[in-house]
Formats: sequence, structure tokens, C-alpha cells
Amino acid sequence: MNTYTPSLSRPHLPAGRLLRAALLGAAAAALLLLAVVSGIAIGETDISARIVYEVLANQMLGTSYVIDPINAGIVWNYRLSRALVAASCGAGLAVCGVVLQSLLRNALAEPYLLGISAGASTGAVLVSVAGLGAGLVSMSTGAFLGAVCAFALVALLAHAAGNGGLRNGGQIVLAGIAGSQLFNALTSLIITKSGSAEQARGIMFWLLGNLSGVRWPDTVLTASVTMAGVLVCLMHARSLDAFTFGSESAAALGVPVRRVQLTLLLAAALMTAVMVSVVGAIGFVGLVIPHAARLLVGVRHGRLIPASALIGAIFLIAADVVSRTLIKGQVLPIGVITALVGAPVFAGILLRGRRGHA
Repeated sequence: MNTYTPSLSRPHLPAGRLLRAALLGAAAAALLLLAVVSGIAIGETDISARIVYEVLANQMLGTSYVIDPINAGIVWNYRLSRALVAASCGAGLAVCGVVLQSLLRNALAEPYLLGISAGASTGAVLVSVAGLGAGLVSMSTGAFLGAVCAFALVALLAHAAGNGGLRNGGQIVLAGIAGSQLFNALTSLIITKSGSAEQARGIMFWLLGNLSGVRWPDTVLTASVTMAGVLVCLMHARSLDAFTFGSESAAALGVPVRRVQLTLLLAAALMTAVMVSVVGAIGFVGLVIPHAARLLVGVRHGRLIPASALIGAIFLIAADVVSRTLIKGQVLPIGVITALVGAPVFAGILLRGRRGHA
């Protein structure tokens, strides 16, 4: 059996590989741009690509195209920010899935399943509905604290249930399921006790994933956090390669295991918390996208992380378009769309993996 031991030294890249990397980067940027433009143009009111270009040119380049103010408002104030938030959330959640699956060596690890999303939801609801912090704590901060508390509880429960802590991926997934149920119940209790009927209905819709209320400040927040989080994960790509054979092997290769684990888990918690505080809890992105990316680019994290970010961004933009157009006159929670697509895709990946090992 062929095995691969990741090298932690920095390789010398020849000119051909640099050129290929540049071309791949340009192709990825073009695909993402096409997805964003499609997300802007397609909706209950279709807008041509020419109008999209003219609106963006007027706003960003100072041109003077004559455009219907309604179309200009739809493109700039509603759909562009929505598409960019969808791209940021999709990329961030997909990379979180890559990191958690690699650190825990478990194919089922993702923010939604490990209770991080549920904890972030509880923290966000405590701030927005119960008034925790008396207005001094932002919703994103509450979500981050909730995410960290949830994962800490899950890790402690996994450690108490069996030796190994973070090294025991199976135990931590089972503990994550229990933690998710606990924090989902706490969230429902807070909403029922502290919110009005209309507020409760809006919060429950938001918790299933909702991009309808996002605006430009949300775009800046999600894009900044996602870019920072993905950069941190890319900086640790070689360390993640070393975790392929477990934390003991990584330590033998010179990886500072505890520091890397803490850094990457905090980055995943921060990205998840910000996404949940803006758009609610969206499942299956962090679970399915990393597996799809591995089928395309392999297991080396230097390629896997950017590929997962790109696929996740495009996937969530497409899911948002479907959520707005599937039922005329209604907007579905985006989490419903990701589950409808993600569940059968993940089942197909499992079946393909089983045939590969037969």
C-alpha cells in the first residue's frame, strides 16, 4: 500500500508550476465572478447582464449609464450584497468543514454536526432576543462566545466518554450531536420565553438560513472574516497534511499540535459564529463540499482549502438563487435548499466511497 508522508519544508516552485497556479487562480476568479453575476441577474425579476454591468460600472467606476432607478436599487442595494454574503458564507463554512474533518480525522465532522452552529445560534438569540449584554455585546460576539462554549462542552463530553479528546473523532461527533440537541433546545426555550409570536416566527425562519435581510455592513463583516479565516487555514495547510495520520504523527514531524489545533478550531468557531449571526444556521455545506473538493483536487490541503472555498461560494450562491425562484412569490430558507441538495449528494459520495473500497 502506498503511503504519503507530508513534507513540512517549503518547496521550490518552478516557473511552469507558478504559471499554472496563476492560470488556475484566474479561472477560479472568473468562475466566482460568473456565479456572482448570475446571482445578481436571476430572480423573480430577471435583470440582463448588460444592466448588471452598467449598474456596477456606475457605482464602482463613476460612469454615467442611464438606468431605471428600480433596477439600479435591486442590483446594488439588494442582490449584489446578498450574492457576496452567500459567497462568503459558503466559502467559510466549506473551509470550516475541511479543517474539522482533518483535525478530527472524521468524515462527518462539520460545524453544524459538532454543535458549533447550534451554540452560535444560542449566543446570537441570547443577545438579540433575551437582551444579554444590555446592548454592549454585538450579535456576532454573542454568536462567537456561544460557538466556543458549545465546542468546549462537546470536547469535554467526548473526553469524558472516552480517552483521546480531540484525537477521538468518533466520540466527538457523537458528543456533537448531543450538544446540538441541547443548544437547539436552549435556543427554542429562549425564543419561546422572551420573544413575541411575530418575533419568534421571524427568528425561527432566520435560524433555517435567511439571506433576505443582509446589507452592505454584513457583506463587509462576512467577507473580512472569511478571507482572514481562509488565510489562517492556508498558512497551516502543511500542518493539516501532517494530521493525515493523526496528532502523534504530526508531532513527530515537528508540528506544534496543541497550538495548531487551538488556532484552527478558534478560526473555525469564529467563521461559523459570524456566518450564523448574519444568515442563521446552514447545514450540509461544511459536510458535503469538502468531500466534493477532494474528488476534484485530492487531499493536499494547499489545493483542498482554496478549492473548497470556491465550490462552497458557488454552491451557496446557486442555493440562494433557487430559494428565491423555486416557488413564485415566496423565498424559502436557504438551509432547506442546502439540505435538499446536500443529503442526496452526500449519500452518493458515501456510496462511491464504498464501491472504491470494495
